[in-house]
Amino acid sequence: MTRSVSSSENVRPERAEAHVQQLRERVNAELAALEPREQPALLYEPVRYVLDGGGKRLRPILLLLVAEAFGADPDDALPAALAVEVFHNFTLVHDDVMDHATERRGRPAVHRRWDTGTALLAGDLLLVRAYDLLAETETADLRTLMRPFRRMARRLCEGQAFDKTFETQADVSVEEYLDMIDGKTAALLGATLELGGRCGEADSDEADALRRAGAALGRAFQIQDDLLDLTADPERWGKPVGGDLREGKKTFLLLRALECAVDGAADEKTRALFERAAEEGLTEENIEAARQRMDRLGPSARPRPPARCAGSSARCRCVTRDS
Repeated sequence: MTRSVSSSENVRPERAEAHVQQLRERVNAELAALEPREQPALLYEPVRYVLDGGGKRLRPILLLLVAEAFGADPDDALPAALAVEVFHNFTLVHDDVMDHATERRGRPAVHRRWDTGTALLAGDLLLVRAYDLLAETETADLRTLMRPFRRMARRLCEGQAFDKTFETQADVSVEEYLDMIDGKTAALLGATLELGGRCGEADSDEADALRRAGAALGRAFQIQDDLLDLTADPERWGKPVGGDLREGKKTFLLLRALECAVDGAADEKTRALFERAAEEGLTEENIEAARQRMDRLGPSARPRPPARCAGSSARCRCVTRDS
């Protein structure tokens, strides 16, 4: 039998923050010790470089918290948590190669510090290690963990392929974009929560609810990222605002603005500006004009606040047992 999540009012914020920090430190320590081998250096140095690159460790922490909520000892679920983090880092290494990115987390991308072949090889080893770690998880039958992990990996590859396709596809709809981020971003968060439940005592219905809640959070995370690219403080954001418009990336906000413009909510000049942004990117002087024209379209061109949307979806879907 399932029950709704307990009220957050029963959890003292300072205790929750301290617990999350403890989990983060444990994850970081385990990642630092994951690959002690030295040779061949061309393989293991880039792998350690990636795993030591920092990050919030959101995914492994969420997995451990969910596992704990469903009755598991976090230590027993730790290999699965490390698996999702190592897998996530594998995708970042290969994504940077495909996107010709120069930096990752304020440091040179692996293919820029070494070369493309080295980056691909390091990513391959990270993928292998992710499956190794999943197999070391003893809190659940391996088959019950492998199914959602394989499903997630396939969806992520599909999402990445759609993302590359959209770079040269002129007519991308909002729904097509959402399906792409459901694979590229949301699938991993969905699998993370589901695996956490399966490391504990979640039944099939609970595990499915956790997957859907995680996927909702993942979709919202990407939309929020699109929004911040246009609205964030550059100093806090860590990069220039409007980068997606500059690079011609098809984001949720741009595609929604295009739909509104095509439906007659904007003049021909505005529509042409949005089309140019989607096809080839904008110059610096046109980025601010595009931002202002998006804002003039009003609420019809903007999503619901993503965090609120995700919170509503997750609250409706997330379940846990009584403690």
